[in-house]
Amino acid sequence: MSSTGRTVMPPEQPQRLLELLGALGTEEQVRTPALIASDGSRIDLPEELFEVLRDVVKSLADGLAITVAPTHTVLTTSEAADLLGVSRPTLVRLLEAGEIPYEQPARHRKVRLDDVLAYQQRMQRARAPGLDEMVRDAEDAGMYDLPEDATIERLSTSAERDNLG
Repeated sequence: MSSTGRTVMPPEQPQRLLELLGALGTEEQVRTPALIASDGSRIDLPEELFEVLRDVVKSLADGLAITVAPTHTVLTTSEAADLLGVSRPTLVRLLEAGEIPYEQPARHRKVRLDDVLAYQQRMQRARAPGLDEMVRDAEDAGMYDLPEDATIERLSTSAERDNLG
């Protein structure tokens, strides 16, 4: 793989991925994940690698493209903005405000992927309480057609799960 990463588009027929996802199991199932090498030998996988594989298969099965890149990858401001889903001028304002570290060895700013991902996780954690409050307010206002005894629980993000583990 190159140092800039590799993007994989979802297949046109995701059925095989759904079958594979089912075979990979859920996070709650106890297992020792392994690969079978071309010579037939078994290679145990670290749990972190197995979880990444499951996340990649799920994303592709859901019709999403994925990009695999080492975290030391350096991005242009346009690439970083695309990753965050913001405009390039908005990203530049974030950089200049010190929200995301950057280097400017010449004319163009360069941003490390791991710094962009860290910022993204901080923002997700900061937004979660506000989103939870909005859901509670909407429930109180009767905006959901749910039974009286229904409870709603926000699913944790992968960043939150990482911090719990």
